[in-house]
Amino acid sequence: MATSDLSMLEGGIASVDRAVAGLNLPDDMRDVLVEPWREIAAGLPITMDDGSRKVFRSFRIQHSAARGPYKGGIRFHPNADQEHTKALSMLMTWKSALVDIPFGGAKGGVMVDTMAISQREHQLIARRYIMSIHHVLGVNRDIPAPDLGTNAKTMAWMMDAYGALNGYEQGIVTGKPVSLGGSYGRDDAPGRGAALVGDMAARDAGAMVDGMSVVVQGFGAVGSAAARTIQGLGAKVIAVSDAYGGLFNSNGLDITGLANHVRQGNPVPEFEDGDKIDNSDLLELQCDMLIPAAIENVITTENAPRIKAKIIVEAANQPLSSDADEILNAMGVTVVPDILANAGGVIVSYFEWAQNIQAFRWPLDRVNEELSRFLQSAYDAVSERAQSRGLTMRSAAYEVAVSRVVEAIELRGFLR
Repeated sequence: MATSDLSMLEGGIASVDRAVAGLNLPDDMRDVLVEPWREIAAGLPITMDDGSRKVFRSFRIQHSAARGPYKGGIRFHPNADQEHTKALSMLMTWKSALVDIPFGGAKGGVMVDTMAISQREHQLIARRYIMSIHHVLGVNRDIPAPDLGTNAKTMAWMMDAYGALNGYEQGIVTGKPVSLGGSYGRDDAPGRGAALVGDMAARDAGAMVDGMSVVVQGFGAVGSAAARTIQGLGAKVIAVSDAYGGLFNSNGLDITGLANHVRQGNPVPEFEDGDKIDNSDLLELQCDMLIPAAIENVITTENAPRIKAKIIVEAANQPLSSDADEILNAMGVTVVPDILANAGGVIVSYFEWAQNIQAFRWPLDRVNEELSRFLQSAYDAVSERAQSRGLTMRSAAYEVAVSRVVEAIELRGFLR
């Protein structure tokens, strides 16, 4: 990353600062909005498969519960340190507020390389993590979910670990297997939501997704769902990538075949439906829409000037550095910010939580219909504010989200 680029936390705070200024909020409100309500750090001692003992550093940052229980995923990744987790927890607060669901924001992190541990070790870490923080969790207090390095199976282990200590509580985590109370559509929701919002952005620009050329960076759960959904809307997905590299086909890739190929444990570049391409070159391809769906800061001041997409949909968390964002805005690129573009996951997590509380399951059609409705409402609020105040979509989204959190803080009398 270029030295001039802000860190993920600094970039998030900068967005809040702009919203505070744009909303004419008092200066002392800024610290209330930025500082987490609670930060927990815990060492997780684990006996590894070879008999050795290792302690993994872990965190749970509860940023704000002004609008409802804390909500946010748990990330297993070597870089999931306290600052990184803090940045993501704050992002969750704004995301929940923007799409107007009754949650606050939180995030969990365990500093572990999931590629270097066995399934048994993964399960032990997941259970130990919950044992270390269960006292601050609860269906009306803090509800974890999966994130990078975790999945539905991890959530099943965590639900079981919490239940062993506190009694069975189906709604204590979301993103669970459907057979354990998970919601239909939850796995695809982040990627599906990004594609739907991309379609809204295209229409807002007077274009149609049907016939557009789209590049998807990252082909995990989010990227593959985004590619599949946007292709279903008529777009031509010309390139995708994973950690091993990318694949390019100007005529459009066979996304269904590629998904089956990857599901069998094969790397994207080994699929025989296009030409291999480096991840860095993939981001700079000529296309109508670019969907970064992997990790943060893949577009920085170094490569931003070479981006050729007309619309960027942030399916990952902060895939653009703050400085790259300014460069792309100056170039006239429409950037749909992450707190809107990848909010599908927390929206359907809200649906899952609500279903668990009612002990009732919605059919997939209803889940997808409600997801689209929530995203359209949020998109309309952002678009209207951006147009009326001459703002970028990111600045407009943060103003909408921050104003809703401030309203909750004031109504509840937290500062009296």
